[in-house]
Amino acid sequence: MIINNCKKIVGGSGEGPALVTAQPINFLSMVDAKTGKITDPMHELYKKSLKGVVLVFPYAIGSSVGAYSIYSTREYGVAPSAVVCYKTDITTASGCAIADIPVVDLPKGAPPIKQGSIAKVEADAGRITVKV
Repeated sequence: MIINNCKKIVGGSGEGPALVTAQPINFLSMVDAKTGKITDPMHELYKKSLKGVVLVFPYAIGSSVGAYSIYSTREYGVAPSAVVCYKTDITTASGCAIADIPVVDLPKGAPPIKQGSIAKVEADAGRITVKV
């Protein structure tokens, strides 16, 4: 499956298994920057790692300091390879920009990306290729 017409937020490309959630993420309080794991037991991705995945989520919540948490995941080697949002927020955009993590917004009406499928994000081309 190919999803075209994605809106580029941060350029570049990244590939990995899709880690998908319908819940927003607070990168400052829900992500351990050293391990890349979701630490909030109330989140559906609890104990899942962001390392090397294509993170598919709606948007970030919480403090703008979460951008530095995203950057820290890069410094610790546990960052996602790319991020796909339904509507990118300033925390995700700025954090991924300083960490050099590609980010795109899904176009309206795009088919869902399934958990664990292999996704390749080509932000500059506005395209996501999903291998089911």
